[in-house]
Amino acid sequence: MKVINFTEIQIKNYIEKIRPPKEIREQVDISYSIIKNTIEIFEIRPDWIDEKTKINIPVARAKYIKSRKIWRIYWLNSSDKWLPYKPSPEVNRFSDFITLLEKDTNNCFWE
Repeated sequence: MKVINFTEIQIKNYIEKIRPPKEIREQVDISYSIIKNTIEIFEIRPDWIDEKTKINIPVARAKYIKSRKIWRIYWLNSSDKWLPYKPSPEVNRFSDFITLLEKDTNNCFWE
């Protein structure tokens, strides 16, 4: 699992860089999860109905395909369905995924 270990360092650094200021993190924050070979980035916000409850709103997903040594990139559409990111649904390095997130030329990840 060397790929995930190195990748986790990259995702931690990226998330820390984009997190909102500490003063507003109760209203909105950014985090990630790693489950097996999949990394998901999400916003954390108070629930619309019960503000004491926090909800995670998915932003982006990257899945490592070990057999091909690539990362497959996904975005969540308005119907809550994960779709391959176009025009680049696959990248060779995790850092390329972070670059796609930062540029977000198709406005798929950050609203």
